[in-house]
Amino acid sequence: QVQLVESGGGLVQAGGSLRLSCAASGLTFNTQHMGWFRQAPGNEREFVAGISWRGGSTYYSDAVKGRFTISRDNARNTVYLQMNSLKPEDTAVYYCAAQRIPGPKATMSVVDYWGQGTQVTVSS
Repeated sequence: QVQLVESGGGLVQAGGSLRLSCAASGLTFNTQHMGWFRQAPGNEREFVAGISWRGGSTYYSDAVKGRFTISRDNARNTVYLQMNSLKPEDTAVYYCAAQRIPGPKATMSVVDYWGQGTQVTVSS
């Protein structure tokens, strides 16, 4: 079955950096658009970043554009999210997603598979 396993979350001070990884199995990764969503307490799950199956196109929400970078390694079946200049409002559970479109208007409705999520906490 399909498995998406996130890692790399944690506690960081404002202005710091984290790199999330998502290892995929059970799907044809090199033909699959991938993305990251996040959900803060009391909020809906929201799109953060997406990348096309070949990696040639990337999309970001306005909230993270210029600070986060999504990338992928199809040889390792892994997608990454490099998060720089982190802010307290970036605190959320971050979810890896296998989705039918990479963006820019990706919503939960285009996601076929979800990871279990990894907590990112940014202290002020």
